[in-house]
Amino acid sequence: MVSVVNLESHKKSRGLANRSTGFTLLELLVVMVIIGLLAGYVGPKFFGQIGKSEVKAAKAQIDGLQKSLDQYRLDVGRYPTTEQGLAVLIAKPADEPRWAGPYLSKAVPKDPWKNDYQYRSPGEHGEYDLLSFGRDGRPGGEGEDADLVSW
Repeated sequence: MVSVVNLESHKKSRGLANRSTGFTLLELLVVMVIIGLLAGYVGPKFFGQIGKSEVKAAKAQIDGLQKSLDQYRLDVGRYPTTEQGLAVLIAKPADEPRWAGPYLSKAVPKDPWKNDYQYRSPGEHGEYDLLSFGRDGRPGGEGEDADLVSW
């Protein structure tokens, strides 16, 4: 039977007592470089998908607002004026006896970039224009900054 003292002396004689178990600096650097490369490859693809989902959400909200505006028109006989805005989909105007809303279950939503939807009636492209200015919040733009419109 080997005693613990003999095992320790055996390790010391082979030079194993001073070696610690763990990773070397070189091994850690290699792992960090690999993680960095993966993040550089996956990160842009991931954030690109987030932008696409915001555009899809804005289009879905515009579609829902259009349906609410159409229901308002069926009840009242016309679309809300620019001055009335989208607020009439939630609160009854004092001068609309045929209003049968609310036409939205919640408050009028903001677009995914936290900006108000733009509403004009009569519109330049139809009976009304409903749009979001996109991520940049300004007219025009390309990609995610492009305007999202109802026409």
